[in-house]
Amino acid sequence: MSSERSSKMSSERSSKMWEKIEANKNLVKNSLSLAERDIKTAKNIFVDKDYDWCLAIAYNAMLQAGRALMFSKGFRPKGEYKHVAVIEFVKSRFSNDFAEKMLFVFNKTRKKRHIAVYEQVDIVSKDEASNLLNYAEEFVKKSKDILKE
Repeated sequence: MSSERSSKMSSERSSKMWEKIEANKNLVKNSLSLAERDIKTAKNIFVDKDYDWCLAIAYNAMLQAGRALMFSKGFRPKGEYKHVAVIEFVKSRFSNDFAEKMLFVFNKTRKKRHIAVYEQVDIVSKDEASNLLNYAEEFVKKSKDILKE
């Protein structure tokens, strides 16, 4: 596939997944506050050994940090798949700032969270929850660092 065609497809996809808005520092600040709240809550829930919810809330911290990055660039997710839109936006605009594995974990956790919240119970192990909590903390910290630049 030619790079021109690939670029056009990417542009078409992005126009369906996010839309331009006026950059808003309050949206950025609020999203980061939500991310920090969710990290704190996920840690508390981890101590209570509710690993499914720990994963779900740690993922939400990543999602909120990703939304803050979107808002900082004057975009917001749109359409039916807003979570996917946030992940794709971060990949497309900030892939040089995050390790590839971090972005992979973000997307993989989105899928696992869906199962844990809507379909099955007790599918997240202590180690998996602990690892994801570490990734979420790192993702939120990195997002905050990017936004300070």
